Amino acid sequence: MKQIPPHVKGRYDIALRDNAVPKNVQVYYRKWLRYYLDFCGKYHLNELETGNLVHFINKLRDKKQTPQQQKQAKHAISLFYGLMGPIKTDDDLLFTNNRKRATKKHALKHANASWVPIYDELKAEIKLRHYSPRTLKSYRSWVRHFQSFTRSKDAGLLSTADVKAFLTFLAVKRNVSASSQNQAFNALLFLFKNVLKKDFGEIKDVPRAKRKPYIPVVLSREEIEKIISNLAHPFDLIVKLLYGCGLRLSECLNLRVGCFNFDTSILTVHDGKGKKDRTVPLPETLTPALKDHLQTVIKLHQQDLESGYAGTFLPDSLGKKYKNAASELVWQWFFPGKTLTFVPDEKTYRRYHLHETHLQKAIKRAVNKSKIPKRASAHTFRHSFASHLLQANYDIRTIQELLGHSDVRTTMIYTHTIKSQTIKEAKSPLDF
Repeated sequence: MKQIPPHVKGRYDIALRDNAVPKNVQVYYRKWLRYYLDFCGKYHLNELETGNLVHFINKLRDKKQTPQQQKQAKHAISLFYGLMGPIKTDDDLLFTNNRKRATKKHALKHANASWVPIYDELKAEIKLRHYSPRTLKSYRSWVRHFQSFTRSKDAGLLSTADVKAFLTFLAVKRNVSASSQNQAFNALLFLFKNVLKKDFGEIKDVPRAKRKPYIPVVLSREEIEKIISNLAHPFDLIVKLLYGCGLRLSECLNLRVGCFNFDTSILTVHDGKGKKDRTVPLPETLTPALKDHLQTVIKLHQQDLESGYAGTFLPDSLGKKYKNAASELVWQWFFPGKTLTFVPDEKTYRRYHLHETHLQKAIKRAVNKSKIPKRASAHTFRHSFASHLLQANYDIRTIQELLGHSDVRTTMIYTHTIKSQTIKEAKSPLDF
């Protein structure tokens, strides 16, 4: 990774201090600037061209950086833009490109001009339907690949023939999986129907990849216990919830303090897949550990309040409707992040939940350390939850409700991992 030139670093440190960026956060700002310089060098871009910030943020989005991290990076680079201005000295060759590259980039920028409203409209249409941010990220990524494939062809000239050629390219040249090809198809179908307002043509004429039957990976109780024993806190507690309640990774990390009802041993999952809410039984064996962890969350929340932080991140526009909700304990993340996140638009610091990549890496290390010969991930514990309930002769409809599946056919995939089942009252497999 490129280092910040000395003559730039000194001026940037002064800019950080003048903009009241806390000392414990300045290291992250320097890191984003180094990433940005490395990014521009790799793709032969002018570091002083403000339009390149959009490409850099898109790259961070592709790398699965959180929206808060993207905002922090944007603020860090914006300070750099305001600091440097046009530079023409020999020491600043890092920040200049030759005229040929500048001309090429200008031509590319002109070609991309007609696509700017497309991305804005795509974002608006998805938000209008209250689709998941992951859906927006996925669709925008496929539209970007489609734009590159068509060489930034004017959006108004796109046709079904372009879609066919792109999907064929993915299958033949890129060798993508059936699920990726179908995901690209859905993204382009949404683009044509809701953004371009054009007839997609005969859908049956567009090639669709057939996905082979999938049998999920399931861990035994012994293997799960072995993995948990190799996890540190709070990752071990998160994995116990993933398995004990059959949660998805995002559902678990998005849990707030108010989701837990210890009196009735009920956990409420808000805004699951498809924006659906559901309740699941809390494992009785986990109650003491969950209560102890809650005390840690309360203590951290109190420290944050004393430090004057602005609160947590709230869904939709809830923070505007309830001004003090972000600072209330009931809205705090049950698994808070280790550091505060700077919000440039508000010039405040808020706390986000634990990032999913931290848990994913911890699980991978634990699986490798346990010497388990299975492709286990965070979602494997949800598969194990359903399979173990079936092995204990629980009704398939009950398991469907606990998992939050809209169609029982989705739940039926787990029947391939067991021999028989009978009707029984719902209970967490962690209590067996």
